[in-house]
Amino acid sequence: METNVIHQLPKPVDPKAATVVEIKDLYKSFGSNHVLRGFNLNLKKGENLVVLGKSGSGKSVLIKCMVGLLTPDKGLVEVFGKNIPKLDRDELDHIRVKIGFLFQSSALYDSMTVRENLEFPLRRHWISKTREEVDELVLEALDNVGLKDAIDLMPSELSGGMRKRIGLARTLILKPDIILYDEPTTGLDPITSREISNLIVDIQHKYNTSSIIITHDMACAKIVSNRVMVLVNGIKFTEGTYDELNNSIDPQIKPFFE
Repeated sequence: METNVIHQLPKPVDPKAATVVEIKDLYKSFGSNHVLRGFNLNLKKGENLVVLGKSGSGKSVLIKCMVGLLTPDKGLVEVFGKNIPKLDRDELDHIRVKIGFLFQSSALYDSMTVRENLEFPLRRHWISKTREEVDELVLEALDNVGLKDAIDLMPSELSGGMRKRIGLARTLILKPDIILYDEPTTGLDPITSREISNLIVDIQHKYNTSSIIITHDMACAKIVSNRVMVLVNGIKFTEGTYDELNNSIDPQIKPFFE
């Protein structure tokens, strides 16, 4: 992706858009470590929501509760109107097909080519497609991230930025309604980080995805966010636009923007 291209701003959120994720009074502890202490969050259709918080503040615990990898101690976790902790395994798998997850490490299978990595989610979820349909989906996903020529490469042949893009392509192949980005620019140089951030916005515009972006990269937060939420001491401390929070003099918020 060329760095001299002028990229678009995040797509404005329709005020009448449906809520796709609602979390109320979420509590989660591990022994005496009380991580989430009544956390609240809502995500609208087509919205990019950035969640900021110090290391260990519970950001990753939050999204694991969202997809049913962790069971909350207390509170409501609804995705598409379904109460996640109450779902059985089949119901949870059905919801997970609609949720894409870009792992911090990209989590590509080193023994598989790029093509095989992208085909894997289709096989994992027993999605019935002809060979031609699978090839079309793989090429479309790679085209979305500007890496069609990498289709037969191994992960070891990819740069860090390319691995992130391929990880995103694999997420996109199921055309999820929600994408969870876990530190999408960690370990990347500033130029590549900006390219990944712009790509997140491009995906939002093309597919009207709803996304939660967990990041420490404030340049990324500025590019991708419709709304920014700050997690402090296990609760939603505040939220607003990037510019609103950037102008705050609150001692709990200001350090993120310095």
